Amino acid sequence: MRTVDPLSPPLTGPQTAAVVLMNLDRARAVEVMKHLSEQEAEELAAEIIRMRRLDAGTTTRALRDFHRIAQGRVSPGRGGRDVAAGLLEASFGAERAAGVLTRVTSSMAGTSLDFLNVADPAQLAALLDGELPQTIALVLAHLRTGHAAEVLATIPDPLRTDVAQSIATMGTATQEAIAVVAETLRSRTGVFATREATEAVGGVQQVVEIINRSDAAVEKALLSSLEDRDIALAEDIRSRMVTFADIVKLEDRDAQRVLRGVEIRVLALALKGANQGIADVIRKNVSERNRELLEDEIRVLGPVRMSQVEEARAEIVRTIRSLAGSGDITVHRTDEDEIVF
Repeated sequence: MRTVDPLSPPLTGPQTAAVVLMNLDRARAVEVMKHLSEQEAEELAAEIIRMRRLDAGTTTRALRDFHRIAQGRVSPGRGGRDVAAGLLEASFGAERAAGVLTRVTSSMAGTSLDFLNVADPAQLAALLDGELPQTIALVLAHLRTGHAAEVLATIPDPLRTDVAQSIATMGTATQEAIAVVAETLRSRTGVFATREATEAVGGVQQVVEIINRSDAAVEKALLSSLEDRDIALAEDIRSRMVTFADIVKLEDRDAQRVLRGVEIRVLALALKGANQGIADVIRKNVSERNRELLEDEIRVLGPVRMSQVEEARAEIVRTIRSLAGSGDITVHRTDEDEIVF
């Protein structure tokens, strides 16, 4: 429990905002969260997790900072991981919430494997050579997603598939296990780090985020190999991944942002064989001038190789993933948001 001494420093802005959120009813707190960026939501979620249960004095002090008059005895606010997870999920949806919460808990844990984030991917793969898939998975699960994707790309199959499968099915790692791995790798590299990890890592969503940052060849090979081993797991991963068809799940302004930097020829190639729903979304969200250029390009394009179509779609998907990963756009993936043609 966080307690506040009368002589202690005043609460920070995020701490005060977190207390206010914890004292709002859930519906109002969710509405507030929806207006925050993912970075702001991460910061508030971290404070909510740290605070757990608040004493009345801390609550009153925070509410006063927000110019709200606290009369009488104020009911203690309730925080903790479950509260943060619930608010994030209701505000951003289950999948984005899982990513935000993973980043929050990872940063709060101050993982002892942080020092590996600065290592060259090829060098790190060499450092991990000979380790069990579960050990490599533990390391990659603690790295930044983009860095983990680069390392995974350098690992040959079937080990790469073993590692991805281990990340997806990983349970909670003990502090002792993480400390042993960190100490072993530090001794090999001569790098010293003192912070320890305390939170669970891994899971299907983390594999999805890593694969989403990988290139098309790695993605295709990895999913194919996983499908041979565990069809249910592969289908779960595929169902969570961003695909070309997900462009129909974007709000118009998000679709416009995705399409803004895509060349007309790439759009024309991507539309080859696409269903009418996807074609309508693309035509609707480009400028009138670009729509005319697109129609002209489609008319003169003629037959093309499927590999060209796939690469054009992959380019658009990379843009969607990049913007979604940075929180600039939202891909709606819940059942009620599904659009079927």
